[in-house]
Amino acid sequence: MAVDLAAALFELDRDFPADATELRLGDAGEAAARVRERRADLAAIMQEVRQGYLSAFGPAAEPRFEQVRGALALGFVRMAMRHGHWGNDLHEYHNEEHVLELLIGRLAKVRLELGWSVLAAEDWLLLALFATCHDLRQREAAEFWHEVGANERASVAESFRILDAVGFSRDTDRDFYVALGLMIAGSTFDARPVAPNPFNTAEVASSGGSLAPKLARDLDQWLGAHEEASRERARRLMLIAADLDTANVGEPFVSLAGSAVRLVKEREKRAGRALYATESAQPVFDFLTQGQERYFFELHRFVSPIGEQVFGGGKRVNEPKVHWQSARMRELFPGGPKPGQNGQHVIDAFLRLAHEAG
Repeated sequence: MAVDLAAALFELDRDFPADATELRLGDAGEAAARVRERRADLAAIMQEVRQGYLSAFGPAAEPRFEQVRGALALGFVRMAMRHGHWGNDLHEYHNEEHVLELLIGRLAKVRLELGWSVLAAEDWLLLALFATCHDLRQREAAEFWHEVGANERASVAESFRILDAVGFSRDTDRDFYVALGLMIAGSTFDARPVAPNPFNTAEVASSGGSLAPKLARDLDQWLGAHEEASRERARRLMLIAADLDTANVGEPFVSLAGSAVRLVKEREKRAGRALYATESAQPVFDFLTQGQERYFFELHRFVSPIGEQVFGGGKRVNEPKVHWQSARMRELFPGGPKPGQNGQHVIDAFLRLAHEAG
């Protein structure tokens, strides 16, 4: 008997209720005002995108765009307050800047290279919501349900409440909710523990590949036959979303190296290791050498035609650079870091080499 995944997505509110940040900021208008006040550049970019979107899809698309614009403001500001630079629990990688990497970086690159017509009007909106909402929650206790992580399930629950807040309906807009929920669920990394207690965000993200391709293959078992059109749309968008989330492999090499550094900093913080402590040297070195190689060469693959078309060439350019950087790191730290060296020493060397290669 097939599991009704769509119904399960709508039941996540029960397990992942609103936290203090969500309760403190529930109004999209207030969120938009905060963006205008603190990030006027983003407000200007959104206005430019709005003009292009309406030129491509017509004035009838405006009401939905405005709803989603409110949702994006809520998601962005909550991320900045909860795990970003507007709060007191900064995550070096999973913060509002990661939202912008996807939203005004990678998704914009797709639009600029392939044009608005490559996707349907609501597909663009769903991908923008994915970019903003897929990492909303990062402090959930590690627990996997059919390989979907707890952070992802909590982010689905909150993203659904964000849609509620800006006027979407769980009845009439059901397919929209389900598509977004599946995209976020698919951003889980399919990881299994390899050490006694590896469960923090960065460990999981560096230990396996995206769940999206497997979940997309299994959708026939998860969604009923009457949902065929929704299933195909969700399947396509899940794969594009997964590629957007991991397209750092195809970005300029210094950017790729920078994302690795932010992720390892987050991991060390979550593990309770200070970068200037000697105990951080070996785990940082391991992450930035074999960890990077494993992610780049073994775990990552583009899974959508759009992802491959837009970002695949950049990854091929980076392949020899990743090999070269790892080899040089091993030359600089033969046998690993020496006594007295710390994680920051390793990071400094890694970034220096990235600039040489870039």
